[in-house]
Amino acid sequence: MNFLHRGLVIGFSIAAPVGPIGLLCLRRTVLQGRAAGFVCGLGAATADAMYGAVAGFGLTTVTALLTGEQKWLQLIGGIFLLYLGGKTFFSPAPPATTLAERADLRAIYVSTLLLTLANPATILSFGAVFAGLGLGGRAADFRAATWLVTGVFAGSAAWWLLLSSGVAWFRHQLDPARLRWLNWLSGATIAAFGLVALLRLPW
Repeated sequence: MNFLHRGLVIGFSIAAPVGPIGLLCLRRTVLQGRAAGFVCGLGAATADAMYGAVAGFGLTTVTALLTGEQKWLQLIGGIFLLYLGGKTFFSPAPPATTLAERADLRAIYVSTLLLTLANPATILSFGAVFAGLGLGGRAADFRAATWLVTGVFAGSAAWWLLLSSGVAWFRHQLDPARLRWLNWLSGATIAAFGLVALLRLPW
């Protein structure tokens, strides 16, 4: 259970910093409701747990494959972030009274999952964390890794629940002007993350 608690802290800490996924979750919550924002976050939490499992259970073949293809995954992720940022920036702001209450939750979940998985360097971060906790390949370590990965998912999901619930509380107070500014700010920032990912490519 100690590893479960550590995983909760790790998952929450990984999810909390502001990034493209956080901005995407925020915008989806404002425009499509709390459920859409939370499901968006669950996609990211699932990707974190998957990478944590790869690192924790010693799946070296998968790790080597993903890190070996990191350049192409980073390229695809960067291009998609540029596209997403541009689409968000130029999206018209809907009137606050017509904000969509229903959304394709499955599509939101899958798209966020794939976008988060486009950053295989996350495996290296989890690998360092697991090594720091002294986890190896023994049976006892397997059980500890299971609890730790479970905690990572739960901690990450808890952050997305807090974020989507907090944003949903005041979403109907946003007027079209503020929604337009939200599109501009989030779109420009998401595109900037994509541009940085492309500039960091080892050409």
